[in-house]
Amino acid sequence: MGKVYLVGAGPGDPGLITVKGLRCIQEADVILYDRLVNKELLAHAKTECDLIYCGKLPNYHSMKQETINSFLVKHAQRGKTVTRLKGGDPFVFGRGGEEAEALSKSRIEFEVVPGITSGIAAPAYAGIPVTHRNISSSYAIVTGHRKKGEEEELKWDSLAKGIDTLAIYMGVGNLPYICEQLTKHGKNKDTPVALVQWGSLENQRTVTGTLETIEDIVLRERIENPSMIVVGEVVRLREELKWFEQLNEEESVKMTAISGAL
Repeated sequence: MGKVYLVGAGPGDPGLITVKGLRCIQEADVILYDRLVNKELLAHAKTECDLIYCGKLPNYHSMKQETINSFLVKHAQRGKTVTRLKGGDPFVFGRGGEEAEALSKSRIEFEVVPGITSGIAAPAYAGIPVTHRNISSSYAIVTGHRKKGEEEELKWDSLAKGIDTLAIYMGVGNLPYICEQLTKHGKNKDTPVALVQWGSLENQRTVTGTLETIEDIVLRERIENPSMIVVGEVVRLREELKWFEQLNEEESVKMTAISGAL
């Protein structure tokens, strides 16, 4: 019997994978990887490693979750070392819990290797600390796919009134509804909001506004998934702390100078 490693690949920058996660890639006989996994990480796999794409797009799944679960079980039962490589962290909106359940029911040995989730990394790369001693003492990660109903109303009330900083995953398509619900349940319409697209990668883009204005800004700037929505007063710190953009600007100036000297 083989073993399965449920590995978080981090938010996109290949340098952010953990040491243990990298070792799981290097030692795997089979790797099942998701759409948002940086392909540079796959270069560390053995040449004979079987690479299986399991990517999902909004409203389209190239492979059903049940099929992924069965693949994990099948390859492990054949004595393979299997790495399930997932963007971010496997247990944060990554369906890692479902995969772990399937392995447990089939008596397959597995380990979970946590990764850096985008709800922390994307704001950090945009210069937004999700907590701050003087501004934010509470932080929540939330899925942007929300359903209407009485229970849902209670959740929005708690999120709007009880949490200082919200990191909302997969919410671009529901942005108008999210802003509407937060203001309806008590958030000030002037509460700052940021959207960070492709967080931690070279093509990262960040736009900011308020609950009242961010929808128009996102439409104008054509911000799409994958993007992290950050809501809270900590967004105001971005102008002072946006280190990643400054780093890229400095690198661009250096490259321009080198090109001019050649």
